[in-house]
Amino acid sequence: MENNRKNRRDFIKEMSLIASSTAFLSSIPWLNAFAGENGKNVAASDRVRLGIIGVGSRGRALLLNLQEVNNVDIVAVCDNYEPNYQRAIKLTNGKANAYYDYRKMLDKEKLDGVVIATPLHEHAHITIDSLNAGLHVFCEKSMARTLEDCKRMADTHKATGKILQIGHQRLFNPVYLNALERVKAGEIGQITQVRAYWHRNNDWRRPVPSPELERKINWRLYKEYSAGLMTELASHQLQVANWFIDKVPTRVMGSGSNSYWKHGREVYDQVALVYDYDNGTRCIYDSLTSNKHYGLEEQIMGDKGTIEPEVNRIYSESIPKAPGIRQLVNNIEKGVFDVIPIGGASWVPETAVEYKGEMIAEYANNDTFLQMVGFVKAVKVGKPYKNLFREGFHSSIGVLLGLQAMDNNEIVSWPEKYILEKEV
Repeated sequence: MENNRKNRRDFIKEMSLIASSTAFLSSIPWLNAFAGENGKNVAASDRVRLGIIGVGSRGRALLLNLQEVNNVDIVAVCDNYEPNYQRAIKLTNGKANAYYDYRKMLDKEKLDGVVIATPLHEHAHITIDSLNAGLHVFCEKSMARTLEDCKRMADTHKATGKILQIGHQRLFNPVYLNALERVKAGEIGQITQVRAYWHRNNDWRRPVPSPELERKINWRLYKEYSAGLMTELASHQLQVANWFIDKVPTRVMGSGSNSYWKHGREVYDQVALVYDYDNGTRCIYDSLTSNKHYGLEEQIMGDKGTIEPEVNRIYSESIPKAPGIRQLVNNIEKGVFDVIPIGGASWVPETAVEYKGEMIAEYANNDTFLQMVGFVKAVKVGKPYKNLFREGFHSSIGVLLGLQAMDNNEIVSWPEKYILEKEV
């Protein structure tokens, strides 16, 4: 535990260093949250009171990370599935009041904000009720199951002026932030394509103690509750593509299928999509659930280089040349005898040099913890970070438009009503 706390203090320190770049802060204003230490100078009485709604696998992770953030009291937990309800009580050592119905929690508790980690189809009405109750909200990605619900959440966020932060932790990841800074500095030149993928080899199906709980537990497999690979995985990576390209797509086309898992799932088990941007850049995305060899990655490609933030690597298009002696040995082994240019430039051998690029940033990271720190600090200030919600909104809209393109076998344009202007 002590090592974890030390690592997390180091995360905050590194984020503070990143935030010291004035030019970069203008494009990533939420880095201001890390300009000082994690609540060190805050009075003990000045604490943020939070409720957690949904304490499944993701809610549990958020709760545990919040317990490591200074000056936070988790005063209430809520889950309508008995095992999760009991687990939430245990995780908070019985100190938090427990509820089966979030509405009773909102009525009875004096809260500053809530953290929502329920199944996707529950996000919209819980978020809207919480915002209208005067609370700040952290809601896991994606925002909602339908385009209309995403818009309703956005409209309520704007009308109430309360924080609505969507759970895209890469926005707080030191490696991604450094990668973005290097892109803005021109290190990979003009971005021409983003290629992203997320591959797994499992069916997402969880054990069900009794048949009537099938849809409650395996909600990710049913269209009523989830858009499957799009809302659960692609939403992360489309957010990254939009963020680095610094635009919203103009249209999307794609294809999805159920080609492998034959067990009644309704959502696709593999998808492939192309998102177009108005400058000719494209994001090419694919995801499948029957092969995990390539894992997940975003490859941000420019005319001068490539950045892969998920694996913390940057590559130059100007590959370092091999030493002349390596070419000489190569030629001797192959019986090739040419004039050797003494004192001339080195040359590349017939077998290409293995080029592993270089590290983007020398930072460990726990971006889930960092986004929780960011949310808590925003709640203390009492207002949203500029443009942070915009990232989550456009990602959520984008994956639902992608699903529409696949379902209807059509090219879908991005409607103007689903574009949020940048705040300046």
